[in-house]
Amino acid sequence: MTGATGFIGTHLCRRLTADGHTVSGIDLWPPESDARLAQFVRGDIRDPVAGRKALEGCDALLSLAAAHHDFGIDEPTYYSVNETGSQVLLDACDQLGIRRVCWYSSCAVFGDAEAPRTELTRPSPNNPYGASKLAGEKVFERWAARGEGRSALVIRPTITFGPGNVANMYSLIRQIASRKFFIAGKASNYKSLSYVENLIEATVHLWRDCPAGMQIYNFVEKPDLTSREIAETIALSLGRRSPGPTVPMGLALLLAKPFDAVTAMTGKDLGISSMRVRKLFAWETRFEADKLLATGFRSPVPLREGLRRMVNWWLDAGSSTKPTWRQPPAEIQPIRD
Repeated sequence: MTGATGFIGTHLCRRLTADGHTVSGIDLWPPESDARLAQFVRGDIRDPVAGRKALEGCDALLSLAAAHHDFGIDEPTYYSVNETGSQVLLDACDQLGIRRVCWYSSCAVFGDAEAPRTELTRPSPNNPYGASKLAGEKVFERWAARGEGRSALVIRPTITFGPGNVANMYSLIRQIASRKFFIAGKASNYKSLSYVENLIEATVHLWRDCPAGMQIYNFVEKPDLTSREIAETIALSLGRRSPGPTVPMGLALLLAKPFDAVTAMTGKDLGISSMRVRKLFAWETRFEADKLLATGFRSPVPLREGLRRMVNWWLDAGSSTKPTWRQPPAEIQPIRD
């Protein structure tokens, strides 16, 4: 498993080992003390030596490693990790006779594509992350097309959250808990989400009987919630009546301008920007998962319950967790002991 020590990788490793699998991992960051990895390589998926070392003795590849943050990564790095890194791993698979692979792409490949966004929708990425993930999909498509029993399962999750996550949902919970949160405008835009336990179950479900060739599945929770409903669910889980006051969208964007200016001058991500205000309260990121549902899969944890579980984790331990941004460097990193 690549990205084995990350948020989703840690959850997936626990699930696979519980099922009796032996999991080897590769990541730029060392595993936590409770990691269940049989073998670990601290290395870069762009490094052929590290990739081959991690895959030796394995019969399948699950690749979760990615350059995915929307701040602090230059455009070439997205492609070197998400596209070139994938090719390096598949070359190692060919050398070692591995014919089963699973790769996490992203719903970001859809970009500006019109709704409904299904697996048949033509992707139209609008940022380097989405474009590099689409380029990565093409790498797996070419590999699977070579036949000889090659099987490539590509899963496109949307924003994924859950206990242990310190990204977007973590920040939202922290803001609402601090009573410094407000809702901008109507906040009636739908935001497709992915709860980590459900994503893991869907991965195991699809991986179990994946045929030869390439299969692509979106993963999102249904039914979708609006940004207001998400914020209200978090507030109720925190024991609050509401997440905060509602202000006009124009005023919210005006209040964000000083943060935009400071970020432009210093290059520091302050967590607040006019783009993020629009992204949370105005832009709709809604995707469909009918293809997955047609396989008989149903998420075991309802979306609102997933939000409650993450809030409970945040109350128990998450609020004292210091967020760290796991950004891959531009230069390929050598294997470390």
